[in-house]
Amino acid sequence: MSLDNEVKQLIIDCLDLEDVSIEDIDSQAPLFGEGLGLDSIDALELGLAIKKQFDVKIEANSDTTKQHFYSVASLVSFIESQRV
Repeated sequence: MSLDNEVKQLIIDCLDLEDVSIEDIDSQAPLFGEGLGLDSIDALELGLAIKKQFDVKIEANSDTTKQHFYSVASLVSFIESQRV
């Protein structure tokens, strides 16, 4: 499974999005507000799941972190940058 699809599956699993499939999530679309419509509680849960699954450090309440969580594509870039 590609990292892109792995992140999408993690979003679906950790947020219990039962009616959403990997194909339904646009990698470039915003995760919060429009797009998937996630909220701040979803962000916390997703952040913890990403830290646990991909072993990356995420700074809470930083503007950079908000940018990383903009879309699936930005999350994938962030995870890849942390793996080096």
